[in-house]
Amino acid sequence: MDFQNFGLHEAVVHGVQSMGYSEPTPIQARAIPSVLGGRDLMGSAQTGTGKTAAFALPLLSLLKSHGKKIRCLVLEPTRELAAQVEIAFKDYARFFDVEIGMIQGGVGFGAQKQMLQNGVDVLVATPGRLLDFMEEGVVDLSGIEYLVLDEVDRMLDMGFLPQVRRVVEKCPKQRQTLFFSATLPPEIESLTKWVLKDPEIISIGERRSPAETVTHALYPVAKDQKFDLLLALLEKTQYHSVIVFTATKVMADRVAARLLDLKHPVACMHADRSQSERSEALEGFKTGKYEVLVATDVAARGLDIASVSHVINFDVPGHPEDYVHRIGRTGRAQQEGDAFTLFTAEELDAVRAIERYINMSIPRQKLEGFNYLYTALFNESAIPQGGAARGGRTLKGYSFGARKKK
Repeated sequence: MDFQNFGLHEAVVHGVQSMGYSEPTPIQARAIPSVLGGRDLMGSAQTGTGKTAAFALPLLSLLKSHGKKIRCLVLEPTRELAAQVEIAFKDYARFFDVEIGMIQGGVGFGAQKQMLQNGVDVLVATPGRLLDFMEEGVVDLSGIEYLVLDEVDRMLDMGFLPQVRRVVEKCPKQRQTLFFSATLPPEIESLTKWVLKDPEIISIGERRSPAETVTHALYPVAKDQKFDLLLALLEKTQYHSVIVFTATKVMADRVAARLLDLKHPVACMHADRSQSERSEALEGFKTGKYEVLVATDVAARGLDIASVSHVINFDVPGHPEDYVHRIGRTGRAQQEGDAFTLFTAEELDAVRAIERYINMSIPRQKLEGFNYLYTALFNESAIPQGGAARGGRTLKGYSFGARKKK
């Protein structure tokens, strides 16, 4: 099947084909007919599987032409995802007479207010800035025909669901609602019952296993040596580009500042950075200006960053599924990648939860030549050195003497 077989508007088909796409992904093949048929939809698929096109292509076809009110609203949890979705809509609509706009926090109100006053058909927005404009009376949602809640599990993690509810309450009850998420935790169920009407449910297998192209290793270390080990890993690894994930914004700033002091070309990205800082960091990392990007989980999902050779978890993620999302930044498009996780005794339970979640044992490693302080984690009784975990299979290990990246 190709995009011409769905009944999409010919200008939309021309747009997606001009971008080099001819065959739909599984989530697109199942979602596009449902959306065109007018049904509410609850779609579950991992990031990177083409979810944006799964709703953008049919919605553009349904909109058909430019109108006077906002007719389609797409809510995104982060500014970067909102910007990425806006670009995708504009790419698909390049031969189409519709207006697409985006509002997000972290930048001034003036240009966004002018854009809204000029009129858009599709509005991509983050919840906070949208509510600001709604309270000012700048945004009118009375003409909404299509509502998309994207990356809903991430919105839940970030505490946005109360804001999302306030937005939904201002939308007409007679509308088509599309709900997309990488995972479907139980907390979302009450929201789906309230927002959706007799939805078609499409689930393209929750991915618990990391990509086969990624090599993994766990590095036990004493808490006081965590940064020193990170530095040693960076110095002994031949990398192209590295994302270093931290648990908090404060830690991201701290790690980035110390690496910058040591002359590493590094950028930092988290929710408290201004939008211009976040955009510059992301663009600089993509272009190679920065070889290291230190970030919180704001960079773990959805962002289109190609050719990341290494991911380093400076802090173990608190939710096992976030491990899969983080390391999914490398090993993309069948390229090889490496994922290292530094962990202390306090993080041992989180490590074991990850191994249970992916049903695999991740090999423990010690970096040759590093002057380790003793930690109980080095005792085999505390952590097994390799071996299958509860019926799972062992992931590939990493030896610095045997394999380095260029």
